Amino acid sequence: MSNILILGAGSMGTAFSFPCLENKHSIVIVGTYLEDDFIDQINTTRNHPALSCHIPERIKFIKFKNLKEEFSKKIDLIVVAVISKGIEWASIELSKVITNKTPILLLTKGLSVNKNSYEVLAHKMERLLKTNGIKELNISAAGGPCLAKGLANKIHTSVIFANKDINVVNQIAKLVSTNYYHISTTTDVVGVEVCAAIKNIYSMCIGASIGLCNADLSSEIREKNYLNTAASILQQSINEMIFFTEKLSGKKETVMGLAGIGDLYVSADGGRNSKMGFYLGQGMTYKDAKLKKMPNITVEGADLAVEIRKLTKNTFDSRTLPLMCSLMDAICESKPLVFEWKNFN
Repeated sequence: MSNILILGAGSMGTAFSFPCLENKHSIVIVGTYLEDDFIDQINTTRNHPALSCHIPERIKFIKFKNLKEEFSKKIDLIVVAVISKGIEWASIELSKVITNKTPILLLTKGLSVNKNSYEVLAHKMERLLKTNGIKELNISAAGGPCLAKGLANKIHTSVIFANKDINVVNQIAKLVSTNYYHISTTTDVVGVEVCAAIKNIYSMCIGASIGLCNADLSSEIREKNYLNTAASILQQSINEMIFFTEKLSGKKETVMGLAGIGDLYVSADGGRNSKMGFYLGQGMTYKDAKLKKMPNITVEGADLAVEIRKLTKNTFDSRTLPLMCSLMDAICESKPLVFEWKNFN
């Protein structure tokens, strides 16, 4: 039995605790500083509203103010499951309590910019922890198609863990693999993290296919006949993901596996990014769609577009990344979403 600490009481962090519990580990989920009331709710009802399932009593939920006392015990694995915007906060807070080379598994997906260069979140966390005095680090990243509700309900789920030291992720995989949670491993940290991030942008593009298949047709005809368009956008999405990932020194085979195509498939099939894409495809501006249709919902792909647009525009162009560039213009300038089909390759 190992002691596993999960930072973040959201749906993915909580869902990840289920395979850990299956392997009889001791699990503590620590809420962020914004989740105190939520922790009280969970401890009272033992139900997670986003997962729609009962949470066993053996999964312990505590408030953030109690984080430090948990580190008086030996922690065998730290799992970070905060939103991408919370990585800086999580890194600073963990630097106050980490005292050894405890393995960290990053469930948070995203891509950032630092000093006019792309930076995957595992490298961002490593940089921030080192800046705050933690010199010995061991950070792994998780990717692949994993919807939290499915994992919590023990649906067969295949994911991929990445670390430059393959032995580290192999050990973590042994720790949390079950007969329904299937884990493969790779050393391609950049590839896994880049795919995990940019697939949210391409999910929006695919989600727009109903509206963009032929603007002159009725909505009823489009809804019945959009798959040709969706397939074209899917193929272009894969081409662009390969091009983008290889430019950042990730591997093509990573895009073609669970971290790329696998995760894109799940996200494009009705997730929040795909839903935003649907509204954009109908001719709504991003500003209106966010305000009127998804006011309280985080759209990761839109946040990423804002984060990396300037660097992406300086690094690539609409001939090499027609989908990404068009989507970024629609998000950042609230323009109608229009694809340059002549640039598809």
